[in-house]
Amino acid sequence: MQKVIESSGIEKRFGDVQALSDINFDVNEGEIFGFIGPDGAGKTTLFRLITTLLVPDAGKMRVLGLDAVTGYKELRKSIGYMPGRFSLYEDLSVEENLRFYATVFGTTVKANYSLISDIYSHIEPFKKRLAGKLSGGMKQKLALSCALIHKPSLLVLDEPTTGVDAVSRAEFWEMLKNLKQHNITVIVSTPYMDEAMRCNRVALMQDGKIMLIDKPEKIKDGFTKKLFSVKATAKYQLINTLRNFSGINTAYPFGDSVHITFTNDLFDISLLEYLKKNGIADATIAEAEAGIEDRFLELM
Repeated sequence: MQKVIESSGIEKRFGDVQALSDINFDVNEGEIFGFIGPDGAGKTTLFRLITTLLVPDAGKMRVLGLDAVTGYKELRKSIGYMPGRFSLYEDLSVEENLRFYATVFGTTVKANYSLISDIYSHIEPFKKRLAGKLSGGMKQKLALSCALIHKPSLLVLDEPTTGVDAVSRAEFWEMLKNLKQHNITVIVSTPYMDEAMRCNRVALMQDGKIMLIDKPEKIKDGFTKKLFSVKATAKYQLINTLRNFSGINTAYPFGDSVHITFTNDLFDISLLEYLKKNGIADATIAEAEAGIEDRFLELM
């Protein structure tokens, strides 16, 4: 299987800050490869290296068979990049933005319309509207259309659905899945774990390092302890009380509940009585299935 990205020993510093440390990974042709990690993990810095916007301090990276440093001129013709912030021209209309980006890459909207038709059809009725007047979901679709209009071999998406409604997020990922038929490889960073499950493989990042790379299901299944979910009305009080219980190993907020593990991996029946004594009488506890975020916190 052809490698679209090969990274070996990549390092990047900004002054005293070690943004990336010993980054090793590869991406196969046709994959949707996800990067998961908190703000400051190094995802955006890594994406800027891949898209030739930054140069590494150490290590080697090959993208689409070319050195990411010396081959930057050729690579920029074959990469589509959608940064985290909306970066199109807000005082141009939808169709003017799309036409501009096609022209920059020496093509036309007509030549590659079939590639973006599934995406662009959602916003084409509003093609005369200024980009700055679009909703979040429509801006996202326009940005993706502009990133694809030159038919890139690699599409790089930096948290493309942050702040977008759930319906638009689901539509967006259906569009990404359909790109495989055009032989476009996708790398994407996301803070949403449901989106991580849609990737072929995922890299978990923290403090500029890759902690683990695997298929999402395998990452999830790698959780090593029994997990329990605790719910109560006073959630903040619940978290602090749980963390003070001697038999608990970890306690992290998870939606409307708190996920906990026990030191000896066995449910301690005295916990309920302990919670009641500390003013939490409505607590319920049930065994839970671990997700990617549980595994991530365990690795941290």
